[in-house]
Formats: sequence, C-alpha cells, structure tokens
Amino acid sequence: MKKLLTAAVLLAAGLVAYSQGTIGTVNFNNRTASGVDAKIVDASGAGLSGTDWFAQLYFAPGASAAESSLTAVALPPVDFRTGLAAGYVRVGTAGARELAGVTAGGDATVQIRAWNAAAGATYEAASAAANGIFGKSNLINVKTGGAGAPPGPPTDLVGLQGFAVNPVVPEPTTVALGLLGAGLLFLRRRK
Repeated sequence: MKKLLTAAVLLAAGLVAYSQGTIGTVNFNNRTASGVDAKIVDASGAGLSGTDWFAQLYFAPGASAAESSLTAVALPPVDFRTGLAAGYVRVGTAGARELAGVTAGGDATVQIRAWNAAAGATYEAASAAANGIFGKSNLINVKTGGAGAPPGPPTDLVGLQGFAVNPVVPEPTTVALGLLGAGLLFLRRRK
C-alpha cells in the first residue's frame, strides 16, 4: 500500500512539475473560429496570395514588451493561401507555435510580420532591401496556451488587426537630391 501511495504522489508531483515547466503556445493563424479575422493585404487592398509572400510570427516574453525586443519564432516563415482565402497565412491545422522562454499560461507580446519573398528570406532582409515590400501587425498581449495536464490548446491571437504591406519609401533627402539633380539637368539642357 505504501508503494502504491508513494507512486501516486510522485506521479502527481511529476504532472504538476511538467505542466508548470512546459512552453507557452499560440495559434499562428490570422483567421480562426474564435473570431480572429486579420487579413493581410497589399497596397491596393488585395489579399496577399501564394508563395510570393512570407509571414512570420514574432514574440517576446511578458506583457507589453517593446517591439524592438521581439524575435522570430524558431520555425521558417509561411506563405499565404490563395483564391478566396488570400490574405490569410497558410498554416492549416498545424498553427501551434511554441514561444521559447515563455512558460505555458505565461504572458507574451506577439506580432505578425509579412513581406515579399523576392526581397529576401527574412523580414529584416526585406525591410532593408531597395525593392522590399513589407508590413507588420499591431502588437498584442496574450496569455499563452499549453498549461495544464494534459497541456491545453494554443491561444488564438485575439486582438490581432489586419494590415497592409507597403513598398520601401525613399528618405525625403534622397527624393530632394533627385529632384535637384533633375532640375539642374533641365536647366543645363535649356542653355
């Protein structure tokens, strides 16, 4: 009887330790049955579609973390659905993403970033490229899923808002210098 009682206590302690030590999870979907509908569009308002576009989930532990502290989830970026589902990320039923450093049931700040694949394999490359078209969602605070025994489902990104991707815009000084040069060429040509 003592052995059975000891085994039950150890099992219960192990389950509690496991449930408290698991990694927090979120559902990387910008459209869910729980009411998330955050379509990602281009400058014309058309939903991003197919493999020409990438999206990546970024996060930081804690509620209200600064955007500069966000890092990409350790899985490769995903592309977008096509047709009537254009504008929504292609993760299917495998949308669960673990947020390393965030315990299950813990707080995290998350954001979705999207960009054109022609400008690079990462958001950072696209935002630095001359031909980059990129954008990012609002920051949202979530209480992650995965807590409990068995671990609970990942948390949906409730509060996520749709957004548009836009091309890189030259700095005003670059535009001013270009106009000045064009004006000088025009004046020279007139003489």
